[in-house]
Amino acid sequence: MATSVTTQTVRPLDTLQFDAVGPPELTDVVARHLRLLGATATTLAAPGRERAPAGAQLSGGGFAGVGAVMSWSGAPAAYGIADEATVQAATGIMAVHGRRDGAPRGLAADFAATATGVLTVQGMLAGLLAQARGGKGPARVGTSADRAGLLAVSQYLAAAGADEGEAAELAPGGPPFTSADGVLFELETLDPGAWAAFWRALDAPADAIRAGWKPFQFRYATACAPFPATLHATTRAHGWERVRRAASASGAEVCALRTLAERAAEDDGAAPWSLGLLRPGTTAPPGSVPSPERPLAGLTVLEAGRRIQAPLAAHLLGLLGADVVRIEPPGGDPLRGMPPACSGVSARWLALNRGKRAVEIDIKSADDRRRLREMAAEADVFLHNWAPGKAAELGLDAEDFAAVNPALVHAYTSGWADRLTDAPMGTDFMVQARTGVGEAVRPHGETAAPSLMTLLDVLGGLVGAEAVLAGLLLRERTGHGVRVDSSLLGAADTLIAPALRRAAGGADPRRPAGFRHPLPTADGWVTPADACAGAAAAYDLSELPTEEAVRQLSARGLTATAVTTDLSDLHHDPRFAGSISRDAHGAPAVPDPWSFA
Repeated sequence: MATSVTTQTVRPLDTLQFDAVGPPELTDVVARHLRLLGATATTLAAPGRERAPAGAQLSGGGFAGVGAVMSWSGAPAAYGIADEATVQAATGIMAVHGRRDGAPRGLAADFAATATGVLTVQGMLAGLLAQARGGKGPARVGTSADRAGLLAVSQYLAAAGADEGEAAELAPGGPPFTSADGVLFELETLDPGAWAAFWRALDAPADAIRAGWKPFQFRYATACAPFPATLHATTRAHGWERVRRAASASGAEVCALRTLAERAAEDDGAAPWSLGLLRPGTTAPPGSVPSPERPLAGLTVLEAGRRIQAPLAAHLLGLLGADVVRIEPPGGDPLRGMPPACSGVSARWLALNRGKRAVEIDIKSADDRRRLREMAAEADVFLHNWAPGKAAELGLDAEDFAAVNPALVHAYTSGWADRLTDAPMGTDFMVQARTGVGEAVRPHGETAAPSLMTLLDVLGGLVGAEAVLAGLLLRERTGHGVRVDSSLLGAADTLIAPALRRAAGGADPRRPAGFRHPLPTADGWVTPADACAGAAAAYDLSELPTEEAVRQLSARGLTATAVTTDLSDLHHDPRFAGSISRDAHGAPAVPDPWSFA
């Protein structure tokens, strides 16, 4: 018998108080998310020194409390990792984001700091959850933006350290496209037939259509799409309405890039997730006692995820101690074979799925769906990112699972969370285009363009894990099962919140021209801290080796660090000494994003 989701009457952090102090880049996300989860602020975030750690503390509600310390980096100050710009430079974010343009480029949005904030809230929720389950949770959670940055590039790092080379070329190029009347737009399809039909409708040459599919298809993996320039010329020969008709007829989708001002005008200020109470149910006693190092020990997560968003969310829950069982189609996840490989397994797949158990389930089979419901009856979380409506169609939605396990947390990580009526396909680059992220990540002087680094898939996975932890804590505090919904849209709004605030206040939401552009050296690039960028740009470093350029800037009192251009160099980078290991398959593995005390 199905049950309906009820309006949430209790939030996970109701009756708790928090304070947060330190640089707002690191504390704003923490403070907002704790507040949205029900905690009451006792101290407003205050500015801190450039390298000073930020801190937060949760207390009350019958809990022993849990604190957090956030920093830019765990490396010594001499290495110059002191803010968002230098974190992006050191961890390889600039290199990956810049592949489309052929040189390192900084994201104009504070991606690493935003990820750090979400990870901090995750750690604090995990600590409270361990206490609520009768264990001893961590008294303090430590996070740093450089570890968040390494997590963000973990798939690209894994590919760089694989046994074989990339399956597609790493070279400049990629969307967005431009119509004859000047509309910048993203194109999306997962079907080669729809790809070909779209371009044929616009009279593109057959050889360009064939040559363009592979780099377009692999752009999620490589962060670039060097398809023939003829395809750009093709769209520039047709007006926007003709392009839209071609997409509609072919089954492909197009989305015009929205501005930050447009997104600010429609922004409803909603939380990046929603929590709904299901029927009451009791939780099973844990098989393992939670500990400060493994606060989710004894919990079981069933994950039916594709690509990045849901698998990353489950990966994080596994790092926190949960037993993650991956639901894969008959024959296994086809992405296991996606090149490049380590010991015969996709390096990228391992970055998100190492350590998970796998069970093959054919969700089209009534017997296998029954088997999945039986597994869910013994689990704590069911997490998926199927297409909208698919779970209900299969009888595997929150209400269906609640009938067999009233204490289950049912988590859905989607593209749009049904919040926009005119939403296109809910993939990373389409969400970037529709929400203004394409403008937020590029400063003035650069054409607005979604990053081909999978920013929202990664941040969406982080927000999804945060939402699951909030749902688990809400379950412990109410005795109800919980439905959790998170989305790429919620991740986008979290990332661009500062820009939306500037736009809503009538200020220019974009960063100034040249913002976070690395400075060339004789053998690479150097990035100064944002506060030092103007002064550093006055020096010609082009004939100096990178190491010497950093030394000379430091001697002048300017903070700067070298830009990582080859991610395989991170293994031996003294800025991350001992941080990056290799798993049983030989694939690179980044450090856990939290430390617990």
